[in-house]
Amino acid sequence: MDERYSRQTLFKPIGPSGQKQLGDAAVTIVGCGALGSAIAETLTRAGVGEIHLVDRDYVELSNLQRQQLFTEQDAKDMLPKVVAAEKRLKAIRSDLQLFTYLENLDAVLMEKLIAGSDLVMDATDNFETRLIINDASAKHGVPWIYGACVGSSGVVFPFVPGATGCFRCLMPVLPAVNETCDTVGIISPAVQITAALQTAEAMKWLTGNKKALRKRVHHFNLWDNNQLDIGISRIKNPACETCGSDPAYPSLDKAAERAYAVLCGRDAVQVLPDPKRPITLEDAEKAGRKLDAKVKRTPYFVELQAFGHRMVLFGNGRLLIHGIRSISEGRKLYHQLFG
Repeated sequence: MDERYSRQTLFKPIGPSGQKQLGDAAVTIVGCGALGSAIAETLTRAGVGEIHLVDRDYVELSNLQRQQLFTEQDAKDMLPKVVAAEKRLKAIRSDLQLFTYLENLDAVLMEKLIAGSDLVMDATDNFETRLIINDASAKHGVPWIYGACVGSSGVVFPFVPGATGCFRCLMPVLPAVNETCDTVGIISPAVQITAALQTAEAMKWLTGNKKALRKRVHHFNLWDNNQLDIGISRIKNPACETCGSDPAYPSLDKAAERAYAVLCGRDAVQVLPDPKRPITLEDAEKAGRKLDAKVKRTPYFVELQAFGHRMVLFGNGRLLIHGIRSISEGRKLYHQLFG
């Protein structure tokens, strides 16, 4: 196995000691789409010992243009992304300790994962999830690497608790409404470069090269051939609810979690299960049969066509309703289906 990493250990900032640190490291990756699949593959090939991979979605044909771990067969089978990723990553490196979670990332899961991680990689697609990562990072003193890309551009920054301001401090200067892949598209090179920059920061941190970490937010646009490094040392807010003098970590407040959410960049509403009323795959299959709906069951979910919409219920009771952007409509359809 020494030969496997020989070219990487020849790189002096890493060397044999840095390679051992990578092998001893545990990393959580939130999201297994474009960025997440590229990050997961790179860290797997680099020799990171333990990876925790979280994603709530399944593979679709439109993913294949940029999500490098997946195949046409994965899309045809509608495999959950974490299931398809596990198959590929274990084929790349059999000794990888890989833990997958077909879940919506909430505060409870984030705190559980970060408690055993050395680093968190952001591969999500919305501010709300990033704020959960951000609050857990500050509370537990574990850094995270922010990354986002759309069109031909990308942005990267490592948030280190105690050393930088946090994502919540940065929020006031970020746009209230973001462009998404579904509104303006995306090219694969923008994904690959963003993921490469994120994993470079990860390798710096995990091998003890902390002084080499970026000190500025890096933004690039491949089509316009420009890049920009933005200093944010002055954005730290002493009254910040996450990293200020009296932190409250509001995104970790379990009572604030929403049962319904519009998925960023998609015509879909997500409904989270009520713990007091679990909905099973059998329940979804029965409801579909009663409606004489088209029903497809896999080991991971039930897909059905009902009330003019495609709906997917996962094994943990989480429901995706496609073709809508209204929470009120999602609530109505949920009750029409399950009462």
